[in-house]
Amino acid sequence: MYRPLAHYGIHFLVPLLIAVFFYKSKWKIVFIILISTMLIDLDHLLANPIFDPNRCSINFHPLHSYYAITAYIIMLIPKKTRILAIGLCIHIIADYTDCLLM
Repeated sequence: MYRPLAHYGIHFLVPLLIAVFFYKSKWKIVFIILISTMLIDLDHLLANPIFDPNRCSINFHPLHSYYAITAYIIMLIPKKTRILAIGLCIHIIADYTDCLLM
């Protein structure tokens, strides 16, 4: 019961809070960028079955691999990629909560 609430709360509420509190003047565009990072879930289309509620996405799908996560963390350093990287890291944290709450 708490798993979907935690997962989707992190996916939607955390980006909204970050956009509003840290990027006040341009919060709408930042929120859209942060939410758009959910597109990394397109790699779920490569899995069979596409959706498995009891599968941990971390290190199972290519864009959720440890290599990709390392790249997302490195992307936090340059200012040009920071907002995108924040969204990707939030996404990974949201997916990691599924692994913890299984």
